[in-house]
Amino acid sequence: MDLKNKTVLITGSASGLGKGMAIGFANLGAKVVVTDIKKESIDLVVNEIISSGGQAIGIEADVSIEADAVRLMEETVKQTGSLDVAILNAGILRDGLLVKVDKETGLVKGKMSIEQWQAVINVNLTGVFLTGREAAVQMINNKKQGVIIPISSVAMYGNPGQSNYSAAKAGVAAMTKLWAHELKKSKIRVAGIAPGFIATEMVLKDMNQEALDKWKSLIPIGRLGEVDEIFHTAKFIAENELIDGVIIEASGGIKI
Repeated sequence: MDLKNKTVLITGSASGLGKGMAIGFANLGAKVVVTDIKKESIDLVVNEIISSGGQAIGIEADVSIEADAVRLMEETVKQTGSLDVAILNAGILRDGLLVKVDKETGLVKGKMSIEQWQAVINVNLTGVFLTGREAAVQMINNKKQGVIIPISSVAMYGNPGQSNYSAAKAGVAAMTKLWAHELKKSKIRVAGIAPGFIATEMVLKDMNQEALDKWKSLIPIGRLGEVDEIFHTAKFIAENELIDGVIIEASGGIKI
């Protein structure tokens, strides 16, 4: 796919990986749809892209709410005339052990709450389902041979302290392969990305330094990934019609 003047929507694109991808695709000449939950943050990214000569619009939406997901995709087509690439990136962290055991007593002193579990499932799994479904609706109804790129994670293999996040990302990986099969008759490709530890604000802010240093030491290339490296992976998927029904692990070789 030639990305110039194509409409590329990225959920969760007011910061982090999403913002990096939005700027990257705008630099290629795509019409970028920046979407997130905070209008002020969306506007900052849209203005940054436009001031650099790119094309962008902003749409506020909560991907975990069905009506918002429907409106987001409908409004994208209404405002840009198309939907060619949908990158399903929105995600949150609410880390915690399944159960926390007191070292002295050997008894349980804490556990992952249902609120922690459900918050991550709502955004990271249900949100991908809703936005992926509605992206497919618009592509099919507008007779577009589009590309859907769900963002999974190497945490899909199971990362201690992330029962909620790992379960959601494993679900995203499963849906990616399933959707590629279901949507092939509509000429829609679906391929995902499973990043490893990437130097985003979320990782650097939410992970304590001891844990961060530990994971850095386990990454074969010896460093965290960069946001731009994930953008280039998404670009590769969008441009290369042979990539379908797979999850590309952009992880620096780490195996959780």
